[in-house]
Amino acid sequence: MFRIRVADNFDPMNDPRPLVIHVVYSFDVGGLENGIVNLINRMPVERFRHMIVALTRCVPAFCERISRRDVEFLSLDKPVGHGFGLYPQLYRLFREHRPAIVHTRNLAALEMTVPAWLAGVPVRIHGEHGWDTSDLDGMSRKYQLLRRAYSPFVSKYVALSRRIESYLTDKVGVRADRVRRICNGVDTRRFAPVSVRQEIPDSPFNDPALTVFGTVGRLQSVKDHANLIGAFGVLVRESAEAARRARLVIVGGGPLLGTLQELVQSEQLDRHVWLAGERADVSSMTRGLNVFVLPSLAEGISNTLLEAMASGLPVVATNVGGNVELVVDGETGLLVPPASPGPLAEAMADLLEHPDRALAFGVAGCERVRAQFSLEAMVGSYLALYEECLKKPKRRVDSVIQSRNALR
Repeated sequence: MFRIRVADNFDPMNDPRPLVIHVVYSFDVGGLENGIVNLINRMPVERFRHMIVALTRCVPAFCERISRRDVEFLSLDKPVGHGFGLYPQLYRLFREHRPAIVHTRNLAALEMTVPAWLAGVPVRIHGEHGWDTSDLDGMSRKYQLLRRAYSPFVSKYVALSRRIESYLTDKVGVRADRVRRICNGVDTRRFAPVSVRQEIPDSPFNDPALTVFGTVGRLQSVKDHANLIGAFGVLVRESAEAARRARLVIVGGGPLLGTLQELVQSEQLDRHVWLAGERADVSSMTRGLNVFVLPSLAEGISNTLLEAMASGLPVVATNVGGNVELVVDGETGLLVPPASPGPLAEAMADLLEHPDRALAFGVAGCERVRAQFSLEAMVGSYLALYEECLKKPKRRVDSVIQSRNALR
C-alpha cells in the first residue's frame, strides 16, 4: 500500500465534512480520471472531502492535477486477476475512515462495493463510463451477469450516456429509478476557440500553411489509433494535395506507443505523423489543431471530444457509444464506422477540401457544448446526487458520522 497526503498538516479524522472515497482501477492519464479531477476541483470545498483509492496505482504526477490540498491518495498495488484478495484491506480502510459515500467506477472497481457494504458505508454509488475492447458495446453476457450479481450492493448508478443508461436497465436489469444519467462536462474557460491555429511547443507541424489533424487519448487498443494512422496513410497516398498539406498529431502515452511508432514507419509516414507522447498542456495542444479525430472502438461521453468541440474544432468521430450523443452528423462534425480506414480517410479528405464547412462544424460544435455540456452543470448534478443519496438513509448516515467523530 502506498499513500500520498497532499498537505502534511491535514488531519482527516478531525474533519466534520462527509467523506467521499472514489475507487478506481488506476489514477493516471485518462478520460475517466480527468473527470474525477474536474469534479473534485470544482465541487464546493466546504461540502465534501475526498479520498482517491486506486486498486493499482495513483500516479503522483497525475495526482498533482487536483488543486485541492485536502485530498488523500492511496495505491493498493493490486496484482492481475480478481480483487477478492483486497476485500479485507478495503473493509479495514472503510471502517477506519467511515466514508459517507463510496463512489466506484467501471467494472474493474464494481466489486469493491461489497467490502463497502460489509463495512456499513451507507451510500455506494457506481459509475459506468463506457466499455473496453474486451466487451465492445456491452454485448458480453458474462459481464452483464457480473454487473447484475453486484447490483444489490449498489445504492445508485451513474450512466454517462443514454446508451449506457439503456444498457443498465435493459441488459443488466437495474431499475430505472436507480440510474441517474450525468454526462461529462468541459471547462469552457480553459477550452475555447482561437481565431488562428496556435503553435504547439516542439511540434514539427507549426507551419500555418499546413492543416493539422489530431487526437488526444491514452495509447490503448480501445482507442484504435492504428486505424487512424492507416486512414491517414490512405489520405496522403491518394491525394498529392493532402500529402503536401495534411499532417497528423497523436497526443498521449500508453502501452501501444512502440507498436504505433513501428506502424508509422512501416506506412512511411514519418514526415506526416508526430507521436507527441503524454502532455500535460492538453488545451495548448488542442489550440494547435485544425481538425480533431476520435477513432475509438467504444466510448462513453468522451472528455477529449468535448474539449475539442469547446475549442471550436470540427470533429470526425466513430459512430460508437456516446459519440452519437455529442456529434450531430453533418452539423457539428462527421460520424464514420469504427475500424474502417476508408470512410475515415474520406471524412478527413472532406474537411481538408472544404475549410468553410469545417469552420461551420467547429462553430456549431462549440455552441452545442456550451449549451448542453458545461462543467458547472456536471458538478451540480453530482452534488445534487450526493446530497440526495445522503438524505435518503439519513439515520444511517448520521450514525456513521457520529461513529467517526467518536474515534477522534
